[in-house]
Amino acid sequence: MKITVHKGELRNSSTRAVVVGHFEDSKVLVGAASTLDKNCNGLIGELLKDGTYEGKLFETAVVNTKGLIKPERVVVVGLGKKGEFDPEKLRGAYSKAARTIRDLHITGFSSSLDFGKIKLTLDTVAESAVEGVLLGLYQFTRFKTIDRYQIRTVDEFIIMETDDESINVIETAAKTAENISNAVYYSRDLVATPSNEMTPTILADRARQVARKRNIKVTVMGEPFMKRLGMNALLSVARGSNEPPKLIAMEYNGGKKSEKPVVLVGKGITFDSGGISIKPAERMEEMKSDMAGGSAVIGIMMAIADLRLPVNVVGIIPATENLPGGRAYKPGDVLQSMSGKTIEVISTDAEGRLILADAFSYAEKYNPKVLIDMATLTGACIIALGDLIVGMMGTDEELKGRIREASEATGERVWELPLPEEYNELIKSDVADFKNTGGRPGGAITAALFLQKFVGDYPWVHLDIAGPALLAKDRPYIPKGASGVGVRLMVAFLRKWKIKK
Repeated sequence: MKITVHKGELRNSSTRAVVVGHFEDSKVLVGAASTLDKNCNGLIGELLKDGTYEGKLFETAVVNTKGLIKPERVVVVGLGKKGEFDPEKLRGAYSKAARTIRDLHITGFSSSLDFGKIKLTLDTVAESAVEGVLLGLYQFTRFKTIDRYQIRTVDEFIIMETDDESINVIETAAKTAENISNAVYYSRDLVATPSNEMTPTILADRARQVARKRNIKVTVMGEPFMKRLGMNALLSVARGSNEPPKLIAMEYNGGKKSEKPVVLVGKGITFDSGGISIKPAERMEEMKSDMAGGSAVIGIMMAIADLRLPVNVVGIIPATENLPGGRAYKPGDVLQSMSGKTIEVISTDAEGRLILADAFSYAEKYNPKVLIDMATLTGACIIALGDLIVGMMGTDEELKGRIREASEATGERVWELPLPEEYNELIKSDVADFKNTGGRPGGAITAALFLQKFVGDYPWVHLDIAGPALLAKDRPYIPKGASGVGVRLMVAFLRKWKIKK
C-alpha cells in the first residue's frame, strides 16, 4: 500500500472515499468530521439526528456525498467514548474503516487526523492510524489460485493536512508505522506458510533475505556445528525429521561497539507433531505456527534495521521439526545439553524448552545485557490467560517493567506469572539433573523454571506467546490466523532502550 501525506483539505481529496471519526459521547461532530459535514450540507450530521448512527467503538456508517465534495463516499467510524480514547482504540477504528472501504470495492481513501481536542500527540495519532490501516488489511493469499480477481485490496491511504509543521510530523510517524507494519506482515507470512513450504532451511533463507541490504549479519549453522558444540537437546528433537535443523543468528549493531547487546531468542519449531508423544489429530494443522517466536525475532530484526535504532541486538532462532520416526528421541531418554546439564525426557511434546536450552547456552557467547525469549511454549499458558494475552515470567523487575510499558503502548498485552522456588521440585529428575516437564499443574510456570536453569548471570524474561500467536477469529486490527505477536511489543521496547538505559 502507498501511504502519503498531502497538503490540503479533505473535501478536495483525489480518492473516491474519505474517513472521519466521531466520539460516542459527543452530541455534535468535531474536528475533520465537523468541517466535512459543513462541506456536505449536513449529510453526516443527519445520521446523528435520526439516530441511525451513534459513534460506538468501531461502528461505521457510509454517506453518499451526492457530488457536494470531490470524494464519492464518507465513512464515519466510531471512536468510542472520548475519555477512553487511546492508541489501541484508534488502531481498531482505522482498521475497521479500512476494511469497510475494501468492502465497498474502493481501492484508495483519505483521512484527516483532526479529532478535535484530544490528549494524544499528533505523532502517536499518525502512527496508530497507519498501523491500524495496514495491520487490519492484512491478507494471506499466496496459495489462492481460484478467482484471484475477487481478492479485494486497498492500495492507497492519503492523510490530508493543511499545516506544514504537522505534515512533517505525520510523515515521520507514518513512515515509522509502515516499517513496523511491514515487519509484522513478514512475521505473519512466515507463520501462515504451511510447513512443507516453511522448513528450517527455508526459514534460514528468509532470515538471509531480511538481512540483504540491511545492517544485519546472518550466520546459519547446521548439524555438524551443533554436534561440535554439544547441542544434544536441539539435535535430539531434530532426529525424527528428515529436514536438517538450523541455528540462525542475526546480529544488528546500531549502538556503540562497547555496548552489550539485547539478545532475543525465538522458538523455531516449523512443525510440531509432538513426536513420539504425538498430539491429537484435531487441529494439528495449526502446529505450523510453533515457530511464531522465531518468526517474531526475524520481524523484529527487520524493523529495528529499517528504523535504524541506536541499539545492539542479536536474534537467535533454533529451528527444527518435531516428528516421530525410527530415529526420533523417546520418553525416558536422557540428553546432555550444551551447558553440560542433563535432561530426562518425560514428553517429546515438551520439545520447545529443549531447543531453547541449547540456544540460551549459545547466546552466552554474545555476553548479553539482557536475554528475552519468545516461544509458543505451553498450552497451559492458554488455559491460564486465554488467546489474547502473553504470559511473562522473568528474573529482573526493571526488565519486566519496561516490557509492561511497551505492552501498554502497543496493545500487545502481557501478564506476569510467578516463578515460585517451590515449583522447582516438579522438574527434578531421579536419573538426570532435570525433567523436561513437571506435569499439568502450573505447566507454564514449570516450563519457565526449566528454561531458567540454562540462563546465564544476566536479566532474563520469558514470553509465552502460545495464545495470541494464532487467532481463531478476527480481532480489531488482527485478522484471523497468524498475528505476528511480539514484533510490535519488542520494537516498542527497543525504541526506548537507549533512552532509559
